[in-house]
Parts: sequence; C-alpha cells; structure tokens
Amino acid sequence: MTTIGKTRGLARLVNDSGHFTMVALDQRPPLFAAIAKARGIAPGEVTFQDMLKAKRLLVEALAEDASSMLFDPNFAVPAAIDVLPRKTGLIMTLEDHRVEETPEGRKSRAIDNWSVGKIRQIGADGVKVLAWYRPDAGNGVKEHQKAFVRSVGEDCRRHDIPFILELLVYPFAGSEKHTADYVESPDKRADLVVGSVREFARPEYGVDLFKLETPLPSASLPAPDNSAAAREVARQFEAIGAICREAGVPWVMLSGGAAPDQFERVLSYSYAAGAQGFLAGRTIWLNAVESGFPDGDKVLNALREDGRKRLARLNELTAREAKPWKPVYGRSMATAEGDFAGSYGFPA
Repeated sequence: MTTIGKTRGLARLVNDSGHFTMVALDQRPPLFAAIAKARGIAPGEVTFQDMLKAKRLLVEALAEDASSMLFDPNFAVPAAIDVLPRKTGLIMTLEDHRVEETPEGRKSRAIDNWSVGKIRQIGADGVKVLAWYRPDAGNGVKEHQKAFVRSVGEDCRRHDIPFILELLVYPFAGSEKHTADYVESPDKRADLVVGSVREFARPEYGVDLFKLETPLPSASLPAPDNSAAAREVARQFEAIGAICREAGVPWVMLSGGAAPDQFERVLSYSYAAGAQGFLAGRTIWLNAVESGFPDGDKVLNALREDGRKRLARLNELTAREAKPWKPVYGRSMATAEGDFAGSYGFPA
C-alpha cells in the first residue's frame, strides 16, 4: 500500500474531481527553441532573463486552471514560485536536460547540485524524472538508466514523496531519424513504449505515477471508433493500461508537442484504457510563446485567449471520459497511544 506521505502528495496533484489536469513548465530545450524562434536568434543566444520572463508569464496565465504544475529548479522556481497559487500542486523535475549520447543509447543524470532531498525541502508535492529508454538499447546503457531510476525511487521512499516517472523512446545516435530535440519519433514502435512501461512498473523502481507517451505516433491515430485501425490502436493503449493496473500505478499522458486535436484523440484512447489525466506543456502554450515573445502583454493575451481555452478543453474531456483517482489510506493498525508514531517512517 502507498504510504501516507506519498498518498497525500498525489492528492495535492489532482483537481477537486480527482483528475490529474497538470501543466508542464520544466521544459528547457523546447522553450529555448520557442524563444529563439520568436526573437529570430539562435537557441544558444537565449538569455537567462528570457527564460525567467517566459516561465513567469506561463504561470501567471495558466496556473489557476491547472491542478498542478511541473517546475524545474534553475528557471521556473526563481521565475515564478511566488505566483504559483496555494491550491495548485507543485512537481519538481530532477533530471538534467543534457544527456550523454552513446552509440548504444542515451544516459540520463540529475541536475547538478539538485536532489530528492532538496525537492522535499522546498515543499514540493512530487518528484519527476524523465528517463529516455529503449528496451533494445545496449545493456550498459539500460543498466545505467535502470540504476538511475531505481536510486531516485529509493530516495523518494526515504523522503516519503511521490515519484513521477516519464518515459520516452528516442532515436539512436547515427540513425536517419536521430535528433536531440524533444519531439515524437514519427516511426515510433508500440512494442518499445509498452516494453519500457513493463520494465519500470516493477516494484523495485518505486514509481507512484507514470507520465507516458502514446504508444503510436499521435499524428497517425485514427478516430476512436469501431474501425479495425481504431481497435488496433486501442489494443496498444490497453496493453499499457493492463500493466499499470496490475502494478497498481496510476498513469497520465504527456502531450509531446502534439497538435491540440491530436492530443485530444490521444487522451480519448488513453482514458478508455484507464489513464486518469494529463501532464501537458507545449500543446497548451507553445504557440503563444512563439508568436508573442518578448512582448509580455502579447504572450499573456495569447495564453489567456488560446492557451486557457486549450487547457479548458482538455479539462472538460478529462472530466467526461477519465475515471478519477481516489486516495486510499487504509485503516490504522494502532491500538494504543504512540503505536503509529513509533511505527511510521523510514531510517534516516
């Protein structure tokens, strides 16, 4: 059974109806690219102040309509922790956006001078890690990624804070489709996505909530009807749902920059398979940044007129089609004063 601390943390991430309607603001390379496009400069020319300004605008415009938000420590926290509403949950990312590319796959690491302990110290409600993973990567790379995720899970258990794991398949270095950008692979294989979830649903990793990509390219998904093509897509989503149900781990969908209508289709398939919400970023706010930055008023107007409408549509779809998440605490086994205080917790 999930601990009280982890359960209360997850409860902070859902809205009043029990759905995860979360907005991701921890993106670093994608936001560098969006600001660069808006300003007509190279991503390497985007300044620290540019990033602070953009992230603050996103929180100011969207936080009231999100059940929780995903921050990074180097930009989002200094930019906007003071304007995050009290009712909005806070997830903190742990992984560095810089990865080690090898011929056999990608290796992840934590942000320098950042840890689960520090995330707990600042009062966050959950820890998020993105692990690039392919079941067909080299053994050394896979063992590195597994060890990284396992160590984060152990730290989250020790600090009694929810562990949100994001999994992304990626193209190998040197392949025709290789890119370091955070974009969906157009030739993504469902077996790689499903196999990744199967691996990390094992109890040894300590995952409390999955943030998952669609098992098939979002742009290729047919309407969720009774056609043969739709039934095959539903089967792949159900494969993910079955793994998560067996493991007792709730899951949400990431947007991966999909167009709004495509992401709504992704959500319909995922909700039919048991997903309980979303953790979306660029689908909601990318156009506003690209079209308006550095004019703050222009960005805010676009976010309020377009971004909030997109988020509202996602919230409405989620309320209509997804089953809510409900906290389960279990019954206390304490029979006398002091029993609970003496039994709860973990070694320091």
